Amino acid sequence: MSDALMTIRQMCDAFEVTPRTLRFYESRELIFPERRGQHRLYDRADRARLKLILRGKRFGFSLEQIRQLLELYDPAERNLTQTEATLATARERLADMERQHHELGGAITELREQIAEGELWLQNLKSGA
Repeated sequence: MSDALMTIRQMCDAFEVTPRTLRFYESRELIFPERRGQHRLYDRADRARLKLILRGKRFGFSLEQIRQLLELYDPAERNLTQTEATLATARERLADMERQHHELGGAITELREQIAEGELWLQNLKSGA
């Protein structure tokens, strides 16, 4: 995308979000569109922030975590602090996801066993055994 400003409709189309979503992120001070009367105009920085917000949400980061990480943006220090904090947060989230994955795997196995037992029980009832 170029440095050109984008309207809310263009942002919605480009990122597959709703206007309500963009206004919500603005109200949470995650993006800062330029206001011209009733119109919101989004620059390259807003697009970059939205991309990071959506990626963070996809990975299960809270909006507060995302906001805190975005606030660490500092090109003067080559974003070292932001990158370190993002990696630490990502490692924590990955550990949570792996734990949930393990728990879910166990629950799936147990549910399959319960279904098999239930089907066998039902089959025995139907056959009169």
